Amino acid sequence: MTTTPVVRVLGGLAHDAAHPLTTACVCAPPQVLADRPDGTVVRSGSVVAKAHAPGTEGPALAERLSLAASPRLAGILLPPLPGPDAPPRGAADRVVSLWPYGEPVDPSDPDAAPWEEAAVLLARLHSTPPPLPLPAMRGPAKAARAVARMRAALPGAPATAPVLAAWHGLPRWARAEDRTPEDRAGFLCHGDLHLGQLVRHPAPHGPWLLIDVDDSGLGDPAWDLARPAAWYAAGLLPSEVWTRFLDAYRAAGGPAVRAEGDPWPDLDVPARALTVQTAALALAKSAAEERSPDEVEQLMIDACVRIASLPPELVSEPSS
Repeated sequence: MTTTPVVRVLGGLAHDAAHPLTTACVCAPPQVLADRPDGTVVRSGSVVAKAHAPGTEGPALAERLSLAASPRLAGILLPPLPGPDAPPRGAADRVVSLWPYGEPVDPSDPDAAPWEEAAVLLARLHSTPPPLPLPAMRGPAKAARAVARMRAALPGAPATAPVLAAWHGLPRWARAEDRTPEDRAGFLCHGDLHLGQLVRHPAPHGPWLLIDVDDSGLGDPAWDLARPAAWYAAGLLPSEVWTRFLDAYRAAGGPAVRAEGDPWPDLDVPARALTVQTAALALAKSAAEERSPDEVEQLMIDACVRIASLPPELVSEPSS
């Protein structure tokens, strides 16, 4: 196991929360589930400890944790466990939260991926009145951060030109430079939906729940459909899977898209933004690893080339 100070602290917190102090310890060593700049996650038994990204705003995260704990979101979001009130000693001043362990999606079995279940959870989330004041959903901010990371990794590089052109073709709100249009801004959103954000709880056969509320808040619910929409548009997600996902969302009454007909007027801007975000991260990552983009990464970069070449009349929303 990685033994950085943060990992050691998280392992101890998870172990103490999962292990009755009155019994002899026969626990397996803590397991690192993720150790990335945006979060370090360590499991001990039935408990997971997470150190959130450096610079995470404690008050905003507290509001998001309260959202996950709200009875209104029961059966939709995985609720947190009681955690430390302040960053623990040795956690490098990073805010820490505790969670019950849930069984994640099996990446080796794509045919069993819970697309319909994810769609229904999103529809229920988007249809739930906000139970408390919340910050804005952070999807546009994450896209802007990805573009900034690409620019820093490849300053002035020609390879970034189509990604930047697609980026500048987006409206200001999708670039985190303005507020989301008022008629789309008041919905509960996850903010970073992908299959890694679902777990079964209780593990291993409980119902699917959404996890990771770091980017959740109020905003345009179409953003939560944007990643699978972007994958479908780029040729990464088969049309039958996309159709199953979209049909399940609509059948559950999700408000992100119109109930029938062409969904793309509602999805166009967020899908383009997620395409740019994915392509920007692909270029930044491949540059850091001193390699060319792989086949999947190149598909997203090529999608930006197509987006950048669209005439203005084919863009569903003005870029100002």
